[in-house]
Amino acid sequence: MSNDPNDTDRTTLREQAISRWANEGGEIPDVEPPHASVDAASTQTRAERTYVDGPPQTNAEIVQLKVRMIALESLLMALLSDASPQQLALAKEMAGTISPRAGATPHRLTVQGAAQMRWLVERAQILREQSSKPAKPQP
Repeated sequence: MSNDPNDTDRTTLREQAISRWANEGGEIPDVEPPHASVDAASTQTRAERTYVDGPPQTNAEIVQLKVRMIALESLLMALLSDASPQQLALAKEMAGTISPRAGATPHRLTVQGAAQMRWLVERAQILREQSSKPAKPQP
């Protein structure tokens, strides 16, 4: 094992990133919503309860989020396509850690998020292979 302090920092950062997935991508915690009455909360299952974080997003806000997501995916693809094999393996491994806790119901968005992570890594590997091939001479 390496004595490099950067390895410890990377390990700590990785563990922190993985721990953020512990709530399964947005699972509602075991607390009553502050706005719900006792009767309403007792008749709903935990999965049926939701929180109101603010007003619904406008179409313009949703479009802006989509634009930002496209930009982030493109940037990530560029970075992953130049990543080392160890970094790509780490990204795949991290996607594999995103799963429900034992006995918990899989959260659809979390499962889709893990699949999207694997797809991004696979796509980056394809881009990497294509960019390593010599260009065909133009006639």
